[in-house]
Amino acid sequence: MKTILAAYSGVLRGTGSSILSVLQDLSSTSWLSHSKVIKQLQAISVIQWILTFLFVGASCTMVLIYLFCTDCWLIAVLYTCWLIFDWDTPNEGGRRSSWVRNWTMWTYFRDFFPIRLVKTCDLLPSRNYIFGYHPHGIFCFGAFCNFSTEATGFSKKFPGIRPSLATLAGNFRMPLLRDYLMSGGICPVNRNSIDHLLSHNGTGNAVIIVVGGAAESLDCAPGMNSVTLKNRKGFVKLALQKGADLVPVYSFGENEVYKQVIFEEGSFWRLAQKKLQKLFGFAPCLFHGCSIFSEESWGFVPYAKPITTIMGEPITVPKIEDPSQEVLDQYHAMYITSLRKLFDKHKVRFGLKESDILYIQ
Repeated sequence: MKTILAAYSGVLRGTGSSILSVLQDLSSTSWLSHSKVIKQLQAISVIQWILTFLFVGASCTMVLIYLFCTDCWLIAVLYTCWLIFDWDTPNEGGRRSSWVRNWTMWTYFRDFFPIRLVKTCDLLPSRNYIFGYHPHGIFCFGAFCNFSTEATGFSKKFPGIRPSLATLAGNFRMPLLRDYLMSGGICPVNRNSIDHLLSHNGTGNAVIIVVGGAAESLDCAPGMNSVTLKNRKGFVKLALQKGADLVPVYSFGENEVYKQVIFEEGSFWRLAQKKLQKLFGFAPCLFHGCSIFSEESWGFVPYAKPITTIMGEPITVPKIEDPSQEVLDQYHAMYITSLRKLFDKHKVRFGLKESDILYIQ
């Protein structure tokens, strides 16, 4: 403000040189600095994704219902007809868009944390894969950025592999949100969708399943290194039935971007969270980040903590249409061992202690 007043007084005195010097001072002030603008753009790109995921589906549904009661009812009728016609598309491979996956906005999203994808070995385009992603975190930022956009260069690091991140099927019943998700290659986490990708879409397909799901998000907090996996065997059975190789994936830092109130097992609030999770398919977590303007104040913007996603080595899985419980347990145990080795090999490099261990729940 003082700088602007000085410029104004310079104009009154007719001193052009003072105006020039003041403008140079303005360009160097912190609120107009390039780095500040970039940081705000990064925060906006992250907020955009959070708001889209939380509110766009419900908002568009309400708008569609409202349009039926207005003079624009014909638009609502036409869109509803299209929705009915296109209803099964998410379960039939979706409708991915290379243009959307390569939006510049996703590079700002990536750089906010930042997010990085680390390759440890090649993946053969002649095989299909199921990636087990851990941990869930609050919003799966690492999974989204690495596998639903090209911001971290997935297609360049793994040529010939088409990633499809699986999420709640209910999201694909929401108008417009479903199209937005499909454009990034996101698919419903249900049998029909995954079966189509692994059986009717050739080879070179990779379905990413956040194995711990909503239940795991209830235990996500800074310093927590635990995954919900002990009784999660459905993805292993699916891999055996389709002959898809299993790839463990661990994101260091995913749990660090939000602070969460974790209620004790057996407490009223914990039971309420689990009940609502079964009812709606997602866990109502009590969490907070920071505001868009300051990390010192609370908000829903995540803390800018690095997220590094490590791709493990694939576990070769034979095709067995009806695997026995013994075979299922064998490959499930192999997967857990592989995930633990991946965690232990890289933990010190990404800020953990040698004594830190990965807890399997």
